[in-house]
Amino acid sequence: MPPQHQSQNKLYPQVLQGDMGSLSPALREFIESSMSLCQPDSLHICDGSEEENNAILAQLQDQGMIKKLTKYENCWLARTDPCDVARVESRTVIVTQNKCETVPSPLGGGISQLGRWMSENEWANAMNERFPGCMKGRTMYVIPFSMGPVGSPLSKIGVELTDSAYVVVSMRVMTRMGKSILNVLGNGDFVRCLHSVGCPLPLKTEPLVNNWPCNPELTLIAHIPNQRKIMSFGSGYGGNSLLGKKCFALRIASRIAKEEGWLAEHMLILGITDTAGQKKYIAAAFPSACGKTNLAMLRPTLPGWKVECVGDDIAWMKFDKEGNLRAINPENGFFGVAPGTSTKSNPNAIETICRNTIFTNVAETSDGGVYWEGMDQKLPEGVTITSWKNKPWIPKDGEPSAHPNSRFCTPACQCPIIDPQWESPEGVPIEAIIFGGRRPEGVPLVYESFNWAHGVFVGATMRSEATAAAEHKNKVIMHDPFAMRPFFGYNFGHYLNHWLSMEQRPNSKLPKIFHVNWFRKNSSGKFLWPGYGENIRVLEWMFRRLNGEAGVMPSAVGYLPTTGSLNLSGLKEHVSLDELFEISRDFWEKEVQDIRKYFDQEVNKDLPTEMDRQLEMLTQRVREL
Repeated sequence: MPPQHQSQNKLYPQVLQGDMGSLSPALREFIESSMSLCQPDSLHICDGSEEENNAILAQLQDQGMIKKLTKYENCWLARTDPCDVARVESRTVIVTQNKCETVPSPLGGGISQLGRWMSENEWANAMNERFPGCMKGRTMYVIPFSMGPVGSPLSKIGVELTDSAYVVVSMRVMTRMGKSILNVLGNGDFVRCLHSVGCPLPLKTEPLVNNWPCNPELTLIAHIPNQRKIMSFGSGYGGNSLLGKKCFALRIASRIAKEEGWLAEHMLILGITDTAGQKKYIAAAFPSACGKTNLAMLRPTLPGWKVECVGDDIAWMKFDKEGNLRAINPENGFFGVAPGTSTKSNPNAIETICRNTIFTNVAETSDGGVYWEGMDQKLPEGVTITSWKNKPWIPKDGEPSAHPNSRFCTPACQCPIIDPQWESPEGVPIEAIIFGGRRPEGVPLVYESFNWAHGVFVGATMRSEATAAAEHKNKVIMHDPFAMRPFFGYNFGHYLNHWLSMEQRPNSKLPKIFHVNWFRKNSSGKFLWPGYGENIRVLEWMFRRLNGEAGVMPSAVGYLPTTGSLNLSGLKEHVSLDELFEISRDFWEKEVQDIRKYFDQEVNKDLPTEMDRQLEMLTQRVREL
């Protein structure tokens, strides 16, 4: 047994680093109660230093959990157990006293598609089945972190306790983590995050796959918003274990935002500067695999235009005293999907990830580099590939070399187009919000909402092809309102009312709302729009709309660009605007039916009357096509 010591009548495990006595009473109580529950052998209070990070990386390498990638500077590769590769929405729950606080009641009962609820009694039983003794033989790491710039009035503090060293080095990238947070925390409020891989030592099961500890049979990620607490068990991967990300920054934060009158959203933030030097900031919500990171790091093809990145995934937005909607990126890094990222689709991301990056479940090249599908990289003669399953790989195998949800975890400050204001404590002013999805047919390239309430309706009715980030298979068109379907921290109907209420705020300058679809295809299955850097042409139209300069014409779905108002000068390939903007009555009649069915079945009696009114108006406009 490791040595233990008595302090203030508490029995502590061995403290490897840090001083429990220097912590605030509230934090000490959280750590002590969690140690009593999980029974770790040792405790490590993280200071966030370079020395600590290097020591933990070396420890992970010795344990065989990560491998150094010699082709790059301080880059590492982790391979997970193939049973632990994605978000597990079916095992991600929100615990409240009443179910209606968390999810709408689906018509006819059944399971809501807008989140999972667990009763307090069920959760107590589930917790007692999992957490007692779950960290035996392991070290409990204490990770104090800030979501958002340290000290910003828009930021929030969290503390994650975990038995995964991989989580420690990843959280250091994804959040502002370390000793400085304890100074800001004082005895103030913080979100309590407890995570365990669920593999106490010595192991009682088969040897670990890829030295990756996890417990997929018992994986459960629970959010207790009334206690501002997150408890995650059994998964060491991504948003299941980096609890500052989706768990805190969206599910818990969206609930806090409702209580405090702001918005926590699944949105990128970018700054766009025109040829005259005028700059505007835009937030945009897309489901996974819809080009979100690519847009956040856009390299414009239009001469003289510049795009800079504030964040690629999450935006916290709050109206200031002057009525401007101010946004911060609460994260400190990018946790991006690797497949499809290339010098063509996202050259700025490729440049960002060449140092200080943790790759997970990508393929490895024999010269010490990484590889994945869509990388557009010709390998040197004689270089071979090892797949994410740690097996030799050749293209004709039929299986992908990298897992479709493989990731890079990289510091945001390394992005060559990071915005100068990305860590501004007061946030950047948002003038436009974009919604979008991957829609192969029927939905135009871009349109603007008629007004704020219609814009909320546009966000509420977003649909997109399912992606590999979750458990879903096949390319079915799924409803993904606000790109938040897996991330709502409370009842979606109440969430819609919260968005609608922004219009009643005194002196608020509401952003314009747009919808885009880069993914429409022709009858031959070819994309109608070139995408990537050419998307600046759509952003330019929006920019001119914000200045009242670009023309629009009303349509059944919203305002479309007038003929000639979309800048196509210098475009190298022919684009059929007629096909890109065609609004088919047959398609939209079916769309209206699907939306009505979704609202009736999933939101049911919690649907705000304004959303029902917006649907009726869309139905009437479609009839008139």
